[in-house]
Amino acid sequence: MTNPIQIAIDGPAAAGKSTIAKIVAEQLGYTYIDTGAMYRAITLKALNEGINMASNEEAGELLLRTEIDLQPTEAGQLVFLDNEDVTEAIRTQHVTKAVSEMAAHSLVRERMVELQRQLAEGRGVVMDGRDIGTHVLPEAALKVYMSATVEERARRRYDDNKNRGIDTPLAELQAEIATRDKMDSERESSPLRQSDDAIFLDTTNLSIQEAADKIMQLAKERLK
Repeated sequence: MTNPIQIAIDGPAAAGKSTIAKIVAEQLGYTYIDTGAMYRAITLKALNEGINMASNEEAGELLLRTEIDLQPTEAGQLVFLDNEDVTEAIRTQHVTKAVSEMAAHSLVRERMVELQRQLAEGRGVVMDGRDIGTHVLPEAALKVYMSATVEERARRRYDDNKNRGIDTPLAELQAEIATRDKMDSERESSPLRQSDDAIFLDTTNLSIQEAADKIMQLAKERLK
């Protein structure tokens, strides 16, 4: 039996990483780890408790007394925050607008990286985020940097929001995504960037399945 590998998928907001990573993990029989959901969960708790989002120390202390768990089910991955299902709650615009600020804190990222590496240890995983190939799983056998134009990513977020009953103007989403790109790329702790050994995948004109198929082909090549 072929030894399982670690697959790291990085890229900016709304590039399709999570959806595509889930498909690849399912087809390979691997564990899917949604790191973005983990950062959203701690952001939700910070907002609920009214902590100072600009404070590295307060954010780091909050995470130390927080339990975040990802549980796979037939209906998809569920996210638990201190034993409460927050799968839907972490996808609100309120959380989306604040998550980059929380994720920029070095103490938060250090602790999250520990958790993410523990989840990935000794198994086949597909992990997506913004610093997986560069920082979390630098030895991953396959690294993919996935992106699309700001306009296309905003359209996808618009459709996703609409399906969940959230009506947000397309222009507002474009501005939010562009701002988040800037914040994620310029933060001091583990900024968003393509690792030197990652394969770039432009999904602007690809369907979800087409993008997943391309990654599956790359994975099969690594598994040989």
